[in-house]
Amino acid sequence: MNGVTERDEWNGILRSCTLCPVECGANRLERVGACGVSGISVAKYYLHPFEEPCVSFEKGSGTIFFTGCNLRCPFCQNYELSRAERGKPLTPHELADIFKLLEDQGAENISLVTPTHVLPYLVRALRIYKPKIPVVYNTGGYEKVSALEAIDEFVDIYLPDLKFYSPTLSKRYLGREDYFDIASEAIEFMAKKPLNMTSGGKLLSGLIVRHLVMPLCSGDSKAIVKWFANRLPKTAYLSLMRQYTPFGDIEKYPELSRRITAREYDAVVDTALACGVEKLFVQDADSAKTAYIPSWDF
Repeated sequence: MNGVTERDEWNGILRSCTLCPVECGANRLERVGACGVSGISVAKYYLHPFEEPCVSFEKGSGTIFFTGCNLRCPFCQNYELSRAERGKPLTPHELADIFKLLEDQGAENISLVTPTHVLPYLVRALRIYKPKIPVVYNTGGYEKVSALEAIDEFVDIYLPDLKFYSPTLSKRYLGREDYFDIASEAIEFMAKKPLNMTSGGKLLSGLIVRHLVMPLCSGDSKAIVKWFANRLPKTAYLSLMRQYTPFGDIEKYPELSRRITAREYDAVVDTALACGVEKLFVQDADSAKTAYIPSWDF
């Protein structure tokens, strides 16, 4: 490798950041990028009981919430995190210690929430300590396949969002007209992860695609379900989330000021069933509560 280390390669990317599809070009060794952070910043870590049943399982998912985001959706339920208004800076060694702590507390897995923009530091932490329990890559879906390839050896479970199908909706709510093109390619890569589940129902390896049904967007949600059914293997799970709660900075989006109706959600679920989606998670109406939004420690 002509004396070039993995750390040198990552520093080269961070020096003019092209880590994610935003490609902001910031020197993140010295200042923040479009994601709002430079190094690792964590807002909370704990045993989280409210993921899909096969992920939280019995004792909870060892969830680590990273500060910053490359999408920064206006309706984000973790708004303070995505805007980097919370968080405690950590080194890769300190992050590795958190892996161990959560593992010792009985975590079913280690779930890395919104990890894309800190991926180089994650790789370093995972080389220091690879948990003996599954590692979950919990992402907004706006990923480069090249970045996923760099961390894939450490990841057991992929848990991406697939937010919008329509370029018009993606541009309106994410500012990223190419969201679906980028996210769908990334998710097809993630779908290569083999499914492995215990007889008791704990997920050890595989893919769960999450989709949040939004107000007035059930047609777009149906398009996503049809894509999922036609393009992904039968081993993939689809999680249709009903938990949209008006939150964040949505004054410019009056259509987002209400929760979704039963008719909107049921139409999407019916589409999934009609398309033959075999591995499907659905939510009850009472999932749309601010009580499920964590309180941040830092």
